[in-house]
Amino acid sequence: MSRFAGFLTLVFSSLAHTYSHLFTLLYATVVLVLEREWGLGYDTLFALSIPMSVLFGAAALPAGWLGDKWSASGMMALFFLGVGACSILTGLADTPLTIGIGLAGIGLFGAIYHPVGIPWLVRNAVNRGRALGINGVFGSVGTAAAALVAGFLADLYGWRAAFIIPGIICLVTGAAFVWTRQSNLLLDRGEDAVPTPAPGKSDIWRVFWVMSATMLCTGLIFQATAFALPKVFDTRLSGLFNDSMLGIGGMVTLVYTASAFSQIVGGELADRYALRSVYAVVQWLQIPVIITAMMLIHPALVPVAALMVSLNVAGQAAENSLLAKYTPPQWRGRAFGAKFVLTLGVSSLGVAVIPVIYRVTGTLDMLFILLAVAAAGAGIFALLLPRDRAAESSAVAQAAE
Repeated sequence: MSRFAGFLTLVFSSLAHTYSHLFTLLYATVVLVLEREWGLGYDTLFALSIPMSVLFGAAALPAGWLGDKWSASGMMALFFLGVGACSILTGLADTPLTIGIGLAGIGLFGAIYHPVGIPWLVRNAVNRGRALGINGVFGSVGTAAAALVAGFLADLYGWRAAFIIPGIICLVTGAAFVWTRQSNLLLDRGEDAVPTPAPGKSDIWRVFWVMSATMLCTGLIFQATAFALPKVFDTRLSGLFNDSMLGIGGMVTLVYTASAFSQIVGGELADRYALRSVYAVVQWLQIPVIITAMMLIHPALVPVAALMVSLNVAGQAAENSLLAKYTPPQWRGRAFGAKFVLTLGVSSLGVAVIPVIYRVTGTLDMLFILLAVAAAGAGIFALLLPRDRAAESSAVAQAAE
């Protein structure tokens, strides 16, 4: 029963991870349709998504606290039902204000997943890196599918369908989750399935401050890239797609689909090698790739963007494993809540500068420079994390065999 409950936890946590990224990114493609249908500027319409981005991060801390104090599975039920309902309401909106309110609701309920769903998964996982890698793939699938789903539904049925149809699917998933929970097929563990040694207090505080900086940088890169990529492809490669939203969305989907499996690799590396080393290396490798992407106005931009995103998400399993390792289980929801306030809330400033950069310069080229600086910052701070001597010794022994 315990093993089956662990499997169900992975299934629902992974589906929720897909939904959390898919629903918050639908508008990044839909805004291109509204720009043409409503005759309003991209910067004006895009700004409607900023409250959603802020709430997606800012509400993570109270959501994590409720997950710790009340029930992780109860909060997950609220996630599915709340996101689904708000997506449907967004699709029914008929003014910029009501769209903004609907999007804000998606951000509010979407904020539940990361600080609740990931610790819930960690507590039930035997191989954390592997479970987090698999779960990460589903998150990337959500990011990848958002542009394709929105573009396909908008081209076929209109922009409203891009919110209403996924919203119905999310509500159905929520109903299945509630039934499973009521049938006692899910567990709310108080302790980890595989206990780990308690870290020293000095290491806890050191990791807290260092990772606050690294997670802010990595989150800024992820958020800004996910929201800006449809517009980057629209302005640089639109001739390839004849201005089709499906074509643009398909290329964004291709980028995130190609990058998804890098999280499996990152998860395996996190289980086998020193977390600090894995985490630092992927940060430094991002810099030349981001600079290359900034210079390309060519179809080669698509694979380069895929490599850029792959390196960004490959470090997430190591990042989450580090946070779990240096946080007591009873505080983990709040710790992950604090993480996602930084990575999804404060880093949403990266999303907020997108319309500003576009209005001032007419392009998003300067955004790539900001992302390269953020990657360099993450790489520098990652080197300040404590060394895991045991993991490093094990890695050396494996290399010698």
